[in-house]
Amino acid sequence: MADLDLAIVGMGPRGLSVLERLVARLWEAQRGGPGGGPKVRVTVVEPEEPGAGRIWRTDQPEWLVMNTAAVEVSLYSGGPDEGPWRAGAGPSLHEWLCARAEELGEEPPSPNTYAPRRVYGTYLRDVFARIIGHLPPGVEVRSLQGRARELRRSTDGRYRLCVSNGVELTVDKVVLTTGHPRNRAEDADRDLLDFASRHPRTRYLRGDSAADMDLAGIEPGEPVAVLGLGLTFYDVAALLTTGRGGAFRPGPDGRLRYHPSGLEPRLYAGSRSGLPLPARGRNQKDALYRYQPRFFTSEALAEARKQAVSRSGNVQLRFREQVLPLMLREVDYVYRTTAVRVRDGRDAAAEFADRYAEAVAGGNPGALDKVLAEAGLADQPAIDLEAMARPFRGERFAGPDAFHDRLLEVLRADADAAELGNVDGPLKAALDILRDIRGLVREAVEFSSLHPDSHRDEFLAWFNPINTMVSAGPPVMRIQQTAALIEAGLLTVVGPGTRIGTDEDHGVFTLDSPQVADSRVTARVLVDARIPRPNVHIDSSPLTRQMIADGLATAHVNINARDGARFTTGALAVTGRPFRVVDAAGRPSRDLYALGIPTEEQRWFTQIGNGRPGPMAGFHADADAIAADALRQVTGQGPVAVPQPTVRPLSGTADAADAAPLPLAG
Repeated sequence: MADLDLAIVGMGPRGLSVLERLVARLWEAQRGGPGGGPKVRVTVVEPEEPGAGRIWRTDQPEWLVMNTAAVEVSLYSGGPDEGPWRAGAGPSLHEWLCARAEELGEEPPSPNTYAPRRVYGTYLRDVFARIIGHLPPGVEVRSLQGRARELRRSTDGRYRLCVSNGVELTVDKVVLTTGHPRNRAEDADRDLLDFASRHPRTRYLRGDSAADMDLAGIEPGEPVAVLGLGLTFYDVAALLTTGRGGAFRPGPDGRLRYHPSGLEPRLYAGSRSGLPLPARGRNQKDALYRYQPRFFTSEALAEARKQAVSRSGNVQLRFREQVLPLMLREVDYVYRTTAVRVRDGRDAAAEFADRYAEAVAGGNPGALDKVLAEAGLADQPAIDLEAMARPFRGERFAGPDAFHDRLLEVLRADADAAELGNVDGPLKAALDILRDIRGLVREAVEFSSLHPDSHRDEFLAWFNPINTMVSAGPPVMRIQQTAALIEAGLLTVVGPGTRIGTDEDHGVFTLDSPQVADSRVTARVLVDARIPRPNVHIDSSPLTRQMIADGLATAHVNINARDGARFTTGALAVTGRPFRVVDAAGRPSRDLYALGIPTEEQRWFTQIGNGRPGPMAGFHADADAIAADALRQVTGQGPVAVPQPTVRPLSGTADAADAAPLPLAG
């Protein structure tokens, strides 16, 4: 009989990370305890592929690619050593790709390759296999293929878990890492479904992973309307172009040209911004590089909270007033210092960085203006994140051709900036800092750290879409491909402020932009290329519905005790680490945990499907917190002290020291 029975519900990257840390800790207990370690059984429940889950499953087409360079991705919480790959010691995605290439006698890939999603899924499955292939004595991992449908607490304090394959489990502890939801249709979504149901030749494909959309029935040349110009849009476009046999090839001027197969439909796409998600800068950062902020720091946030308490008697912050200025200062600082380094060299940039910081510390705007003028930067405007995310705001266009001319201008400028890199390109280096400081953003906004109104209106509704636009984009090739599709006449971007409508008389959907004359287009097929937001109140999962109905779990509500403001986020309510699920009475469970997407909007940016190589932080540290707490009764171990990441020079450049963006450690 096991000393401890655990279940992990959902075995995609988040569930895999919890399993990895559980087994790594059990190895530690095995080495440190007399007479061997505890007997532990872990049951993983996953309807798709264990390790890969649904989003990263291995039967996807090869033209669906990741949006993170392979060198920045690892599911192991520690790098490989002289032993076998196992929990706590294994390769990053890039190291794994190199090992695979060596076995096949192929050239190793670049560290900055963007792997196909199915290849990442194969890596995840390999991680899962390595973990369960190297278990400590007395530890068992069993895998059940099925969907968890019901979870109830028994009178003895244990949990009864019912799975769709008919299996029922009784376990001591449960970890929920269920990933991207499928939501019930509501409001406009339901109206579109109802419209499609009234017109037999009309189809509406709801928002989901593109690999799960039924695009096969779309005919060549058929008009297809697409809502959204984010990451899923790029996937939909790839499936309906490259996936139909077309090819991108460089033209005489070096720009990509699209060579159609003749099987493609005509795409008409639009969004609020009218801009396809801009590219990330070409990666120039080493796997172990960590940025050390100079202005947006934990100390600065603590001071902001102290000021909030003195003014309002409440620790909650206002995002625009107390958080955003610190973030923008960090972005501007990197933008300016990078420009000086690229132009004048590292020593000049270091001197400029110190003078910039001194001017800011003095609190006199004129002092900073003087520093910028002396550095020859007076005419370089500051980065305007909102203008970058909404570049067509206030503009009017005489027609689709005029808008496309302007759009192609923006896309080509973005591709050029991205090619300069996220170290040597001042713009993309600065925007990449928004990725590097995500941990501090979480510290500022998670777990009701913002006033409810600010959380809803300033952070989630206003800043979060802007941040996604400017810092979470695809590799630059997607921008180049989009421009090629527009030039080939297979893609029409309708324009900013895209409106969706229906025409009952003709049984078609309509799209148009109020800023582009004669932009109205019609289509019988509408694809929603927007990923649904997680919300426990509309999640179609029987498990989620049952847990909420029974009060075993509840939605997170951000409340300000001083003024009574409330914001129901729709996230599954959890405590801080180790992320215990909170029930309807507000009581944290001792033995039920949730991690990742179900907790999004109480937490932030939990949709990321990987950790980074190097010191354990963020993704891996979250998983470790659950593992430590879940195993405490059988191992006696506390949580691991997570080391602060250190700043390392970059590798893979002509002069690594000169390539690193300022500031550096110290």
